[in-house]
Amino acid sequence: MDTVNVLFLCTGNSCRSQMAEGFAKSLRPAGIEAFSAGVEKRGLDPDAVRVMAEAGVDISGQRSKTVDELPDVRFDYVITLCGHAAENCPFFPGPVKRLHAGFDDPPALARDALDEEGRLEPYRRVRDEIRRFVAAMPGNLSGDRRP
Repeated sequence: MDTVNVLFLCTGNSCRSQMAEGFAKSLRPAGIEAFSAGVEKRGLDPDAVRVMAEAGVDISGQRSKTVDELPDVRFDYVITLCGHAAENCPFFPGPVKRLHAGFDDPPALARDALDEEGRLEPYRRVRDEIRRFVAAMPGNLSGDRRP
């Protein structure tokens, strides 16, 4: 099987797309080479780093970046992880298949949390949803996954 280049695209490449890239590199689905980027870059979310470490995946060395910072990679799949990224997904030349796998935004859900545990709960939930999605690759790359 040839290697398939997959880009996980989110708004700020700070949380969901970073988690997806981390799981793809950790779980190593057959023939998948994973990348992540954002429509813009907002920096790596420390709570995302924390909950991924709880799951045994170190994403602390990853960095927030835009698609423009990956100019030499030809993607086979671009998977948008949020509505904003799906609506603002840049053009990719060649035979790129675009899929949408929308996940809730942990920072937005955690904004009004009363304590640390409440703040981390949405990160953990979304982390686990993303893990299940990535673990099902490449079989789930045939169509949209709508929440």
